[in-house]
Amino acid sequence: MGLLLGYNTNGLAHHDLVDAIELLAKIGYQGVAISIDHAALNPYDDRTDIQLEQVTGLMRGRQLRSVVETGARYLLDPVTKHEPTLVSPQPAERARRIDFLCRAVDIAARLGSDCVSLWSGIVHDGAGDAEAMDRLVGGLAEVLDYADRKSVQLAFEPEPGMLIDTLERFADLVERLERERANLSHFRLTIDVGHLQCQGELPIAGQICRWGDRLANVHIEDMRAGVHEHLMFGEGEIDFRPVIAALVDIGYAGLVNVELSRHSHEGPTAARRAYEFLRSMCDSSPSR
Repeated sequence: MGLLLGYNTNGLAHHDLVDAIELLAKIGYQGVAISIDHAALNPYDDRTDIQLEQVTGLMRGRQLRSVVETGARYLLDPVTKHEPTLVSPQPAERARRIDFLCRAVDIAARLGSDCVSLWSGIVHDGAGDAEAMDRLVGGLAEVLDYADRKSVQLAFEPEPGMLIDTLERFADLVERLERERANLSHFRLTIDVGHLQCQGELPIAGQICRWGDRLANVHIEDMRAGVHEHLMFGEGEIDFRPVIAALVDIGYAGLVNVELSRHSHEGPTAARRAYEFLRSMCDSSPSR
């Protein structure tokens, strides 16, 4: 079976969620990465239960897979991007992020999603690595326990600029969680292909093969070395042929989700261009 292509709704931020899903299905995408946000399955909105029923029915009717993404910029704080996080200084702030992540797990359970994707956050208060890691591990352990009870996978994404920014740092996190005897039965990995290029974690294909056993979610877009900017395919520096070949070689069965978070102003056009590029790349890649 070939790779399953999905698209992150943060690249269709000006669309109604149902309209966005219908658009992606018509283009040919086989999955949707739903970024929870103000108008997209907002767990703090009383109308979300109705929207969730509608989306669940639509996804099933269209036979679409899904991933729940938790990177909304201003959902929890209208002033500071992505805050609060699991590494915020105050326990009450971290508790808000924990609550949000658990609500995301509930949504994923209702949708039957592959996983909930999440990240660590940026350390803003000057805390040292040991203290920041304590905060992250403590909060993450709570979410892992909750995800285990709901039988939902958590896929952790290393993100440039955050406490856990590289795959090596992810390995450190796994080791620390193991030492603390955290419940890792549902702990997986999100790899963002562009991030690997940005941070020089090369070759990308080698990283995919190295982490294949833990991989549950893939983000894909073009990017340049040293610049964290999500680009349309062909506008960055990545050679995608070995990337696609590596995913096929490891037998990756999850979604490969396009993440063009700055392309909502041309969302339908960008989604179609990305699909055509990746589908042609997948079709020309040798089958496993």
